[in-house]
Amino acid sequence: MISKPAFLQGNYNFKGEGLDKAVDLYKASYTVPNAMTAKLVYCRIGQTSDDLINITLLRDGEVMRLFPLGMKNSMHFPLAIQEELPAGTTLSLQLTAPKGAEGSLFVDLGFMEERPDIAA
Repeated sequence: MISKPAFLQGNYNFKGEGLDKAVDLYKASYTVPNAMTAKLVYCRIGQTSDDLINITLLRDGEVMRLFPLGMKNSMHFPLAIQEELPAGTTLSLQLTAPKGAEGSLFVDLGFMEERPDIAA
């Protein structure tokens, strides 16, 4: 089995549209490569606004996990998702924030990709 790390990292400026209106973070996505599986092994997210915001992790467009963040806060979510993600699975992020809330979001997601059919 061959294993290697992969990351989804970035800084994203945002302006809230309301807690009931999710905004896609279009550049914040990760797709498991062909012939591989992956696990999300850690998740670090921080934000600079004066409001509570929520980050939603989507798996192929469906809600997988919610990450609420308090004002001017950061969180480390160890072992965020335990299930194995098959090849072709796409993870993406959405943000909800109170209308008019502005800030920056900092994302650091760590994955372990594995190819089980090849010996190391």
